[in-house]
Amino acid sequence: MDTTIKVTINGEVKTIKKGTPITEIAKDYQENYEGIIVLALVNKQLKELFKTLKKDCELEFITTADQDGMRTYKRSVSFLLIKSVFDVLGRDQVEKVVLHFSLSKGFYCEVEYERDLTQEDLDKVKGRMLELVKMDLPIQKRTAKLEEALELFEKNKMYDKVKLFKYRRTSNVNLYKLDDMEDYYYAYMVPSTGCLDKFDLHQYDKGFVLQFPTIEEPNTVAPFNPQNKLFKVLKETTDWGKRLNVDTVGALNDRISEGGMNELILISEALQEKRIAEIADDIIKQGKKIVLIAGPSSSGKTTFSHRLSVQLRVHGVKPHPIAVDNYFVNRDQTPRDENGEIDFESLYSIDLETFNKDMKALIEGKEVHMPKYNFQAGKREYKNNYLQIGEEDILIIEGIHGLNEKLTYSLPKESKFKIYISALTQLNVDEHNRVSTTDGRLIRRMVRDNQYRGMPAKDTLAMWASVRRGEEKNIFPFQEEADVMFNSALIYELAILKQYAEPLLFGIEKGTKEYIEAKRLIKFLDYFIGVSGEAVPMNSIIREFIGGSSFNTH
Repeated sequence: MDTTIKVTINGEVKTIKKGTPITEIAKDYQENYEGIIVLALVNKQLKELFKTLKKDCELEFITTADQDGMRTYKRSVSFLLIKSVFDVLGRDQVEKVVLHFSLSKGFYCEVEYERDLTQEDLDKVKGRMLELVKMDLPIQKRTAKLEEALELFEKNKMYDKVKLFKYRRTSNVNLYKLDDMEDYYYAYMVPSTGCLDKFDLHQYDKGFVLQFPTIEEPNTVAPFNPQNKLFKVLKETTDWGKRLNVDTVGALNDRISEGGMNELILISEALQEKRIAEIADDIIKQGKKIVLIAGPSSSGKTTFSHRLSVQLRVHGVKPHPIAVDNYFVNRDQTPRDENGEIDFESLYSIDLETFNKDMKALIEGKEVHMPKYNFQAGKREYKNNYLQIGEEDILIIEGIHGLNEKLTYSLPKESKFKIYISALTQLNVDEHNRVSTTDGRLIRRMVRDNQYRGMPAKDTLAMWASVRRGEEKNIFPFQEEADVMFNSALIYELAILKQYAEPLLFGIEKGTKEYIEAKRLIKFLDYFIGVSGEAVPMNSIIREFIGGSSFNTH
């Protein structure tokens, strides 16, 4: 009987003992990687490092310089944090620890305790986290029967998880244990605490931010950047969820199963419409002539622009939408990125001089011959499209660079009103498992790309990393310069989008590079009860993705 197997690593074939844990092999290769090895691909399938190898295979390492690796690192540090909060403040004294949303390359967290946490409290929690890191304790995974898991959740007052698993059609639950604490996490963990030393805690508002490294610099904790405007809109959105009593996926499923989905849709849409009306009021009160709208991919900028235009018309003014994309330079003049690929997201893919000349002429009351960009031909075209605006009219300019002053360098600052829009998901899987805002936008885009561009989900997933890099470079650095921020996420939307996204994800073949990401998103969507989109209003931002919009956004 063979006691050895052959493992191929980076093209090199190694003979190892059958049953060797991946973590043992990873130790020999760590020095070759910048980030910490936290997961592995075994024959293209994602595995945790505690797993053992029992047959010939190809082995690749996933580090904190990779998306999946950094997700795993953040999840593991979050578990370490929650355990340490209970250790320091007392499990009987702490009602709950909630990881709310992303902020400043970290997670904004709150602890329900008899008082607000002080910096001294946070220093003690951080000290306890580092103690557990130094002890290099194992993070153990076990499979429990659903009934046993529910009993554990009840006992530990994890009622959010009880709600969540009420709707899970599964007989077993994977639990993770760190020292004396067991919890549920819906994706992978590192094998032990020893590698979790790169984090920081910063007191902020009524809670604190758990700060992490980044994929770009996996060995350095990112500097703390408060992002006060972003925090305000995220906090407001979180409060909306609390007022509606829908702050977790389990609570949303409760509402759906009790027949309250239509009411939830109406309330959510009304809250958004109220906010859009308030923004229109501010624009009119301040006498602004130029409204600049920017935001990352799949934020719903087009529908938002139409709805804002309706609200401005209520005030008796006439809005004129301008798409910056119509001012792209000709294809052969488009800048290229570091990989030699055409970079459509570069500021200099825009003909800045012509754009500024035209916009300046418009606000001076002159007639302008407006271009239309032909994306198939890769050049601007001028047909019979002339525009001249009246004294009470307003320009609504939409484009990813809208918040960057370099885009509108020649236009008077006092005339500009800048709006940042993004889909900032307010819903969490449970109090310890977040729903990533990026995932919400990715699912939106995947559905839209398939519905209106005939693009398979595999292609959307393949390009998403590039899209994200462009956003990090061209959009996110300017978001705090906005006059207002608008959150386009709707608390009910993932239950709707599930029906459209799941078939696309199931169509991605095993063994492809995108399969791992598809599998992760399928598991995520499985937490939601899916519902029909029939009740979604025709002017809803979600209609931009699922179809049926009254604004003809495609």
